[in-house]
Amino acid sequence: MQGMLIARNHQNNAEIATTGCPTPSNRSKLQYGFQSRYSRFRLLFLLSFAAAEAIPQTDYDVIIVGGGPAGLSAISGVSRVRRTALLFDNQHYRNGVTREMHDVIGNDGTPPDVFRGLARSQIEKYDTAHFVNETVASIVPIEGDFSSFTVTDGTGKNYTARKIVLGTGLKDDLPATPGLRENFGKGIYWCPWCDGYEHRDQPIGILGSLVDVVGTTLEIHTQQSDIVAFVNGTDTPDVEATLASNRGDNWRDQLNAWNVTIDNRTISSIDRLQDGGKNRDEEHDRQFDKFRINFTTGKPVERNAFITNFGTSQASSLPTDMGLEMEGIYVKTAASTRTSLTGVFAAGDMKSDGATNVPNAMFSGKRAAVYLHVELSKEETTSKISKRSNLSARELEKEAMRAIGDDLASEWERAQAFQ
Repeated sequence: MQGMLIARNHQNNAEIATTGCPTPSNRSKLQYGFQSRYSRFRLLFLLSFAAAEAIPQTDYDVIIVGGGPAGLSAISGVSRVRRTALLFDNQHYRNGVTREMHDVIGNDGTPPDVFRGLARSQIEKYDTAHFVNETVASIVPIEGDFSSFTVTDGTGKNYTARKIVLGTGLKDDLPATPGLRENFGKGIYWCPWCDGYEHRDQPIGILGSLVDVVGTTLEIHTQQSDIVAFVNGTDTPDVEATLASNRGDNWRDQLNAWNVTIDNRTISSIDRLQDGGKNRDEEHDRQFDKFRINFTTGKPVERNAFITNFGTSQASSLPTDMGLEMEGIYVKTAASTRTSLTGVFAAGDMKSDGATNVPNAMFSGKRAAVYLHVELSKEETTSKISKRSNLSARELEKEAMRAIGDDLASEWERAQAFQ
């Protein structure tokens, strides 16, 4: 086609040179040549937009759901590279009931609310970081070349973002035993690294099923030697068979090696007798809680602390609502913290690496921030390469001239001269 137009153009030029002006027929041909070239220029311009992979126009680059260590670490990471971010914090935290954090380098002994408050105040200095104290009701993908999402909060307000980080965490599924939930996190705890040291060399009880007692004993025997497992009626032939399958037929010998006693009575309630937050040895990092555990039969028993073996579940329904692939109770993630849904990342104890502590939550939040930032940058690079509309008008004109010949302007002038 281009060759035909050029040949026709040469013919028109020859006729004009001979006669001094175009004949009606030649004038029509001349205008047709210009119109054809103009149409190709216009088509090229339009195709430059059609071929481009468009970056979604959203309120934020990333929306983070969850105001615990994972979410705070994620928004810190993306803000440090000047990504616009909004963090939703419903102000419910798994460690919200905990007296203080331990084994968090630089923050050993810091109450969780103090830690969160300090972190948030430091992050708020970045002008691309934003916070909303609200619950997220839904997250829905938006169709497009690249991932983007509509996030609706509990009030019905909508926000949009290109990436999502879920840091909504787990919740402890505690039984309804009176006194358990009320005292949880303050002398009754589930993590020996988080709270065991402050209760070292004190009488301790293990709460939960018999099936978990051997594993817990292996974790705590260096801290406590007076250990009673209160298994609440779970010492049955079926559970013993499961325990033998999991830990070996010599599971009783393993418990006896550390002088662990099993109490199979049904627990009726737990009473606090002393508060370790007030009765403590600051110099030697000791807390002296005291509890009385009551049963439906027989005499109560006193312990200074309890470690628990109760189940957990997702604190939010968002992973299920979004159809994310699960691994047991956890959101399945790759090493990059990506979930099964493109553009969605998960951080903290909600995901499938099995780590449930503050340092890991911070690490995974930072990892999500790094990977999503690079993913955003790759999308932006792809868009820039594919989007020819990024050229200036002059650059587009030059490209069109190269494609259809450099005589477009002169033909336009000729056509105008003979209107």
